[in-house]
Amino acid sequence: MRAVIFDQPGEPEVLRIGNWEVPSLQPREVLVKVHATAINRADTLQRRGKYPVPEGASPILGLEMAGEVVTLGEGVERLNVGDRVCGLLSGGGHAEFVAIHQDMCIPIPKDMSYESAAAIPEVFLTAFQALIWLAKLQKNETVLIHAGASGVGTAAIQLAKVLDAPTIITASAPKHDLCRNLGADLCVDYRTHDFHLEIKQQTGKKGVNVILDFIAGPYFQRNLDSLAVDGRLVMLSLLGGTKPEHINLGPILRKRLTLMGSTLRSRSPEYKIQLTKEFREFAWGKFSNGHLKPVIDRVMDWSEIVEAHKLMEANKNAGKIVLRIS
Repeated sequence: MRAVIFDQPGEPEVLRIGNWEVPSLQPREVLVKVHATAINRADTLQRRGKYPVPEGASPILGLEMAGEVVTLGEGVERLNVGDRVCGLLSGGGHAEFVAIHQDMCIPIPKDMSYESAAAIPEVFLTAFQALIWLAKLQKNETVLIHAGASGVGTAAIQLAKVLDAPTIITASAPKHDLCRNLGADLCVDYRTHDFHLEIKQQTGKKGVNVILDFIAGPYFQRNLDSLAVDGRLVMLSLLGGTKPEHINLGPILRKRLTLMGSTLRSRSPEYKIQLTKEFREFAWGKFSNGHLKPVIDRVMDWSEIVEAHKLMEANKNAGKIVLRIS
């Protein structure tokens, strides 16, 4: 089969479409012919040699896919050849075929395209895990979502709206309209405004109940200062670096704060299967009635993989960059 490969870490130009072995099937896995996939930050980091591939995972980029089941492995009972499915992967999505456990597959509605379906699994499962499993966000609690126009950010805004949780986001000004249309109540331009001061003013100095953060170091102290009593901080990435500008740990004790960090790719298959199951039960019907939707910045042919990585690393996308496997 063909797949996106690279010989050594580096800039986007190291990527090319080459030949790779079709994955073999383990018990209860299916082989899917991939019609669409999407790019995530983890892909750009792996390409640069900064994100080790989890043990047992495919070294091929791509953490999600949408396609058609073409082969059933031993013990598969819930799927049939020809079924349209999407799902979360530990790797391997940027290829013509991928192996995936039957319980990780999510049926694609008849009226949903492969491109739309491919934009859902990684970002919505990540946001679902962060807001509902970890932070346990409740109705009427206020949540601050950093990088609100990112893939996970746009998914998190929508999930917060479904939960009736007032939402504040940070993003550059050109991306505010998108976030408002998805349900954000307040948008802060991180380039021109200090989000901590904005939250202090908007909440009457009480702070927010939950923060979803990807930036880490430069935001750490301001995140602590922005949380309300019993607030929860969930960190999903370290895009701004690992070292805070300064540290005052007082708010952690004084406000009884909970700090959590999480990744999804390296979780056990059992964890991801249960997460997929609960996400389907909570959210899948909401895609049909329009309460949730994949947010796609653009769809590109996978032959444009170099340009796609450049766009993501330049932060030019608002929502997902989807690749059509032609």
